[in-house]
Amino acid sequence: MSLPPEKASELKQLIHQQLSKFSTQMDVHGRIREILAETIREELAPDQQQLSTEDLIKALRRRGIIDDVMKELNFVTDNVDQELSSPKQPVCFTDRQSTLLKKTNIDPTRRYLYLQVLGGKAFLEHLQEPEPLPGQVCSTFTLCLHFRNQRFRSKPVPCACEPDFHDGFLLEVHRESLGDGTRMADSTTMLSISDPIHMVLIKTDIFGETTLVASYFLEWRSVLGSENGVTSLTVELMGVGTESKVSVGILNIKLEMYPPLNQTLSQEVVNTQLALERQKTAEKERLFLVYAKQWWREYLQIRPSHNSRLVKIFAQDENGINRPVCSFVKPLRAGRLLDTPRQAARFVNVLGYERAPVIGGGGKQEQWCTLLAFLCRNKGDCEDHANLLCSLLLGYGLEAFVCVGTKAKGVPHAWVMTCGTDGTITFWESLTGHRYIHKSINPDEPPVAEQPKPLYPYRTIGCVFNHQMFLGNCQPSDLVEICVFDLNDESKWKPMSEEAIKSVCAPGATTSLPPFPPLCASTIDASVTSNEIEMQLRLLVSEHRKDLGLTTVWEDQLSYLLSPALASYEFERTTSISAGNEEFQDAIRRAVPDGHTFKGFPIHFVYRNARRAFATCLRSPFCEEIICCRGDQVRLAVRVRVFTYPESACAVWIMFACKYRSVL
Repeated sequence: MSLPPEKASELKQLIHQQLSKFSTQMDVHGRIREILAETIREELAPDQQQLSTEDLIKALRRRGIIDDVMKELNFVTDNVDQELSSPKQPVCFTDRQSTLLKKTNIDPTRRYLYLQVLGGKAFLEHLQEPEPLPGQVCSTFTLCLHFRNQRFRSKPVPCACEPDFHDGFLLEVHRESLGDGTRMADSTTMLSISDPIHMVLIKTDIFGETTLVASYFLEWRSVLGSENGVTSLTVELMGVGTESKVSVGILNIKLEMYPPLNQTLSQEVVNTQLALERQKTAEKERLFLVYAKQWWREYLQIRPSHNSRLVKIFAQDENGINRPVCSFVKPLRAGRLLDTPRQAARFVNVLGYERAPVIGGGGKQEQWCTLLAFLCRNKGDCEDHANLLCSLLLGYGLEAFVCVGTKAKGVPHAWVMTCGTDGTITFWESLTGHRYIHKSINPDEPPVAEQPKPLYPYRTIGCVFNHQMFLGNCQPSDLVEICVFDLNDESKWKPMSEEAIKSVCAPGATTSLPPFPPLCASTIDASVTSNEIEMQLRLLVSEHRKDLGLTTVWEDQLSYLLSPALASYEFERTTSISAGNEEFQDAIRRAVPDGHTFKGFPIHFVYRNARRAFATCLRSPFCEEIICCRGDQVRLAVRVRVFTYPESACAVWIMFACKYRSVL
C-alpha cells in the first residue's frame, strides 16, 4: 500500500504521538533503545558498517515490541484502507481501554458493581427436560434484577437442570442524598447503602405464559471485605408461595467492584454492620407487632362483630414473609411513560389477572407480590393490581387508598379509592379500569325517599390504607353503600399511629423493606406486532372456512376502515370519552353498496397469542356468524391494533367484519 507524502508524514506523526503516550506506561522508547543496541552488538559483523532499517524492524518484531504496541492501539474503523484513502479524515488511533469505556457507557467518576451470573445448577424440576433442537421453541428462564432505581434483564436461556446463564450486569453504586451524588463512593459510604439486589427468576412457556419461579434479595456488601474487591457466591433460590421453603435451584454469582477499591474493609467490620442492621430491623418490627396487637384488641372492644371484618394489617409476600400492608404501597412516578391517572389505571388494567396458585382445595391462597415480581411476571392477583394503581395515583398527587373488602357472595377483593378536595369519593377498579362515584345511602331515610343506586360491585369494606395511613372501619355496618368515608372521623374509622407505620414502612426504615423499582418502557413495536397478529388471524380464518367448504376473499380496504373504530375503543377505555364514531359509521356506509349487509365484531385481549385469541372469538356466536358467513359476494375483513404500555403490557383490539349481498 503506497501513501502520498503528506499522508505518510501525518501517519508518522500520529504513531510518534501514540508512542510518547505509551512510553510512560510501557517504557517503549527505552526498550527500543536496548534492543537496537543489543542487535548492533550481536549482528553487526566487523566488516559491516551499518544495519539496514529492515534488519532493525525485524529485530523489534522478533522480540515482540511491535506486537506489544499494536495490542495497546485500536483503530476507530476496521477498514484501514478506507480511512487512509479518504482525503477528509486523518488516520486516528485510540486507546483500547477508552474505547471499551465508551461502548459500556461507564462514568469514570462513579463506582460500579459488576455482577456476573455464571450458570445455574440443581434446577431439579427440569432434570428430565430434553435438549432443545436448533430452532425449536422451548420454555425459557429469564433473570430480572433491580438495584437502586436500575433494572436489568438477562437473555432468555432454555429451561434445564443446569441452565446456561452467562450474563453480566453493571450496577452503579452511589449515594442519592447529602450532596454525595457526584462523588465516587468509597468503602465506608457503600457499607451504609443497605439496598439489596432484588433478583426475580421468571419462566416463560412455549405459549408465552409467564410463571414466577423465585424471588431473592442478594446482600452484595460482602464484596467490600473481600480481597481485591472480588468475590464469588453460591445463591440458593427458594420457591414462592406454598413452595417458599423448597429449593428450586442454585446460581453461581461473581461480584467485582470497579474501579478496584483503594482500601477494602475487614470482613469483621462488614459482618458487624450487617448484624447491627438486622438487629435494628428486628427490633422495629417487634415493636410494630406489639403495637398492632394492641390496636387490634382496642378495635375488637368497640364491637365484637369486628372480628369478622376484613381488616388486613399484615400480608404474606411471594416468599411467605409477613409484612405490613402499608409497605406494599408507595408514591410511584411513571416519568413520561404515563401521562394521566386514567392512563395509569388503563395500564394496570391491561396487566394480566391471575390468582395465586394453590395446591388442593380450601379456598384462596394468600400472596401479595413485591412490585418487581408483579411487573416482571406481567400478571398478578387483585391485591397486586390495587397496590400498583394506588402507588401510581399517589405519584400523581391524589389522596389514594387501597380498600380491602368483599364483592358479591362474600368473595374477598381489593380496589382503590381516591378522596377529592370537595369530598367526592371515587372507587377505581384496578382489574377493569372502571371508575365509580360513591354516594352514600342514608339508612334512616323513610322508605319512600329516593336513594342513589350503587353501580359498583363492592359489598363490604373492612379497612383502607396507603403508605402513611391505616384505618379500620368501625361503623355499625361495613356495607359499602351506607358507609361514610369521612376518614378524619375517628368514630367511623379507627386510625393506626402514623409514627408506628412510618417506623417500618418509610423508605429506608428497615433493611427488610424491598425498594420500589421504576417502570420500564415497552419493547414491543406496535405496528409490527399488529401486522403479525393480523396475518396469523387471516390464515386461521381461511383454514377454518376451508374446513367448512367455504372460500375466503379478503377486502383490504374494508379492513383498513376498521382502524378508527379500534382506536376509538381504546381511547374510550382510557378516558371514558367516546369520540370518532360518526366518521367510522359514515365510512362504512360508503364502503357497503346498496343491497349489501355489513356485520362487525370487536373484541379485546391483553395477550398477543393469535391462535388463543381466535379460539376465544369462535366461542362467541356473533363472531362465529361473521367468520363462517355464507352468501353472495361475501367479503371478509379483519383488523388488529396493538396499543403498548410500560412493562411491555399491551391492549390488543381485534375486529372481524364481513359484507355480503342480501338475498331474500
